[in-house]
Order: sequence, then C-alpha cells, then structure tokens
Amino acid sequence: MDRWIAAELAPALRRAEAAPVAVDLGYGAAPWTAVELYQRLASVRSDVRVVGIEIEPDRVALAQRYALPPGLTFRRGGFEVPLDAPAGPGGGALLIRAANVLRQYDEGQVADAWALLCGRLAPGGLLVEGTCDEIGRRQVWVALDRGGPRTVTFAARLGGLERPSDLAERLPKALIHRNVPGEPVHALLRDLDRAWAAAAPYGDFGARQRWIAMARAVAGDWPVLGGPRRWRQGELTVRWEAVAPTG
Repeated sequence: MDRWIAAELAPALRRAEAAPVAVDLGYGAAPWTAVELYQRLASVRSDVRVVGIEIEPDRVALAQRYALPPGLTFRRGGFEVPLDAPAGPGGGALLIRAANVLRQYDEGQVADAWALLCGRLAPGGLLVEGTCDEIGRRQVWVALDRGGPRTVTFAARLGGLERPSDLAERLPKALIHRNVPGEPVHALLRDLDRAWAAAAPYGDFGARQRWIAMARAVAGDWPVLGGPRRWRQGELTVRWEAVAPTG
C-alpha cells in the first residue's frame, strides 16, 4: 500500500510549496505502519510530516519513543483527524491512510466516514481506505479524493497466492458484503480467477509474469489502470465505478 501511495502521490508531494502532511489513522497497537509510511514518503519529499493518530491514549504514549519531530509525530484522535498542528497546504492532509479501521463498522456507516475524512484533505489529497492481513501480504483499498471514490486496488504477495479471489476476504467494508452474484466486484474477481488460470503457462517464468498476463487479459473488459510497472508489484487497480455496489 505504501509503495502505491508513494508512486501515486509523488507529483503532488514534490510540487507542494509547504511541507505536506500525511496521516496514518488508527495505526494500531504498535506504530510501525506510521514509521514505515514516513520512511517511504520521506524518500520522495524529505520535509514531509507524518502524523500517527490513535484513539487509545496508551497507544499514543507508547508511540512517542519512535517520534521524529517535526517529521513523524503521534497524537490522540479519531475520524475528525485533528490537523490544527501541523496543517498542510490548503489546511488539510495530502494523504489520510486508514487501514483496517472501518472493518469493525457497519457498511451503512462507510459513506459518512468517507465524507468526514475527505473533508480533511488538502487540495489534490487522497484518502486511502482498505483492509490488509496481519503482515501486509494481501490488501485491497479504495482511493478517494474530495469528490469521492476514484479507484480500487487489489494487491498481493504473489508467491503465496493461489487465485486472485483469495483477496475477497480483504475487501474493504464498502465491498466485502457485495462479493455475491449480481454485484460487479464479484464479477471482477470471477474474471480475475479465469484469467489467472488461463495464464498458468506464464508461471514458468514466475508469478509476476503470470499476474501481468492476467492483468492484460482482463484489461480488455475492465477499466484497468496503470500498466506492467505497477502490475509487476502484484497490484491491479480499476476505476471505482466498475465495482461500485449496485444498490
């Protein structure tokens, strides 16, 4: 996820006049995701400021030993994303990442949460909201801007992937209950599995070549974004409209 974020936001990070702000919302019991996000973004823009936000005071206190102010700081908060200090260009965050945050909420609460978080974005900023497994081997996330959802990305460590539909259990809350016949995301996962099976001969050249062949095949029927450079990373991104819930 961080690799995709850094590539997607690199132009905006570089052209920001003031130090851009990124938020790791709900980083969990340990602050490693915030630390890694800071390292990734700082390689693109050295003065980036990453703020790790957690609702639990004990988690915030524990994280302070890893703070590197002003570049990496931690504070208590929730969906309101308190960015009064520091504030990014335009008064908001260039990035808000919320991984494994909405999965414990009801599907009906997602739209309001998205709207609240998108309202805290700086111009040109992104909200990246999704779900991953414990060590980041399988992930699916939605990228949103101030206008709403733009894309959905499926990502996996390809060496241990049997079929693309194994990612279904990591669908974000907005989609996880929609993996049923008649819903677009179900059709996409079905087509990915079929293309993955058809691309089995490419497996002799490695799982990445098989994934690339799969992506090329489905790109004829689905609005797949990016190209081989991103596909080689085990990613596949499609436009949100193609998989949005039907009702």
